[in-house]
Amino acid sequence: MKNINKLICGLGVAVLGLATFTSCEEETQPTSYATVDQMAQSSSATEALLSAIPASLNSHWQPKINVGYSWGYGSLMKIRDIMTGDYTNVESDYDHYGAWAQCFYIGKGYLATQFVWNYYWSMVLTTNNLISGIDASKATTEQLGFLGVGYAERAFMYLDMARMYEFLPNEKYPDGKNENGKVVTNLTVPIVKAGMSEDSARVNPRATREKMAEFILGDLDNAEKYIGNLTDTRAKTLPNLACVYGLKARLYMWDGDYENAAKYARLAINNAKVQPMSEEACTNYKTGFNDITKWMWGATQTSEDTSVKTGIVNWTSWLSNQTTFGYSGYGEENMPFNEIDKRMYERISDTDFRKLEFKAPEGSELADKVIQIPATKSLADKRMPAYASVKFRPNEGNTDDPNIGAASSYPIMRVEEMYFIEAEAEAHINAAKGKELLETFMKTYRDPQYTCKVSSTDDVVEEIVFQKRVELWGEGQTFFDIKRLNYSVTRGYPGTNWYDLTRLNTKGRPAWMNLVFVSYEGDRNQGVRGMNNPDPSDLYTPWTEQ
Repeated sequence: MKNINKLICGLGVAVLGLATFTSCEEETQPTSYATVDQMAQSSSATEALLSAIPASLNSHWQPKINVGYSWGYGSLMKIRDIMTGDYTNVESDYDHYGAWAQCFYIGKGYLATQFVWNYYWSMVLTTNNLISGIDASKATTEQLGFLGVGYAERAFMYLDMARMYEFLPNEKYPDGKNENGKVVTNLTVPIVKAGMSEDSARVNPRATREKMAEFILGDLDNAEKYIGNLTDTRAKTLPNLACVYGLKARLYMWDGDYENAAKYARLAINNAKVQPMSEEACTNYKTGFNDITKWMWGATQTSEDTSVKTGIVNWTSWLSNQTTFGYSGYGEENMPFNEIDKRMYERISDTDFRKLEFKAPEGSELADKVIQIPATKSLADKRMPAYASVKFRPNEGNTDDPNIGAASSYPIMRVEEMYFIEAEAEAHINAAKGKELLETFMKTYRDPQYTCKVSSTDDVVEEIVFQKRVELWGEGQTFFDIKRLNYSVTRGYPGTNWYDLTRLNTKGRPAWMNLVFVSYEGDRNQGVRGMNNPDPSDLYTPWTEQ
């Protein structure tokens, strides 16, 4: 595993040296759809840039370099989950995500770091161009809808970055000081607004949590104002009003405004026009978690996408254990199968159907109830380890042809998340109310025998968050809750299914959840020079059984 990561490290230094982006405003990808001037004169140009946004969710960042994780937003979701204590992989020489799982080579000079940074800022550039190109006072109704999408998508990207890059104290850096002796606590990322000059971008400091929250809320208020004019969400690959409410709910949870978090989660639920997924929808071997119609918002990969054409650098390849073509599939021995943490699995009730989204250990009463794809069941039984995920199915249940199986969808926002946000927010205000909401959801949609057995605020919140972690396993949201709530990560314990180098235990939030900026940003932007987060690489010693 370390051999792969060292290779990636070497590539990272080379690529950083050749990088052409000079600031957050530099054109990365996508770039050449339309200029601001063109958009001012052409509705088709505006629409082209709008179309670039969902396309970018599956964009292939470094096709000329053997970087298996460089395939868009879904990869960032996997990265975040890999950094928690819920989602592990079988040790494999094919695992390109080992840097994040092992907390190695994630400092400012590595390719892994640049991928995350570059992806988000490319999206900010695209949304800024869209926003700049539409004059609300002169726009058509259609263009006003596009403007709403631009604000929503920009808020979406900044909210992710704010929560990933904000430095929060941890056991390794309790005083919030970096190697320069600078206190960076509660600092997020620079805010690059539409139309910002190059000179301004070069002296652009990290925004405080408060300033960033204000900026994101402003974008979401504008999105709420305009997005109702959008008549076509492109089969849910663009956000609608319910998604804007959902983003507000996420924002208020991060900001600790529980009253508003509950309010907007409920608004999202009421406007979502979808119900929580049923057991049949979740476990269907042809359509399980690849059907965008079941969600509020998602990304869709088509056979025309470069990521799908690669066969192996896409969502299905990395998230589905049930293909013969993917990185995480069972086509070969020694593949990095995706697994749920053993202790997490054992905590899920046997009467909760979500436990059937993972392969039961041999001898379990659930072993015969987990639905495998019939054509390859014997192969799955032979090669797929216990606790391996069967949650994300290849399109049409096709395990052999990536042009079909990888032409799939993955969720960005599901209504189920809103139920858990509402319950947790209410629990912070009134534990009994949060407990009631949790029990109602669980009994109605997941486990008719469920009972919440705790009553204190902290315990109820933890139980809600645990059930949310089960619900959204593999969907990239758990990272934010662990970091926000200062929860510990425990991967090393007797009987663990984490491999040796990933058995990292923390007291409180992990240091590695404070992501670092790429070195080039500090070189070109005086405003962040010396203000980077401390390098979290190689700070923890893997647990070993005594």
